[in-house]
Amino acid sequence: QVQLVESGGGLVQTGGSLRLSCTTSGSILSLDVVGWYRQAPGKQRELVAHITRGGNTMYADSVKGRFTISRDNAKNTVYLQMNSLKPEDTGIYYCKATNPWNYDYWGQGTQVTVSS
Repeated sequence: QVQLVESGGGLVQTGGSLRLSCTTSGSILSLDVVGWYRQAPGKQRELVAHITRGGNTMYADSVKGRFTISRDNAKNTVYLQMNSLKPEDTGIYYCKATNPWNYDYWGQGTQVTVSS
């Protein structure tokens, strides 16, 4: 069983920055993919970015050039650096990890609010 703990959300003004952290209970390299998803009020949860065990990254078009996903293997932590934040980035951000058997683990979520 893998537990994911997110942190780093908060309230920020348009144009500001936040860094989210997702720490896993076991070795992060035992997981195939770790990603960040977000869910805005009244909308479906959407993929924001992910990083594979091999270090490949992927971003939603809406965040390319503004968000960066990275990983610290020693700390079993994946980060999401969010710059140039916009009000439409507001939502609950969730960390999801997928193991080699395609099983998904989710964190509890962290709220990000961008004021205009």
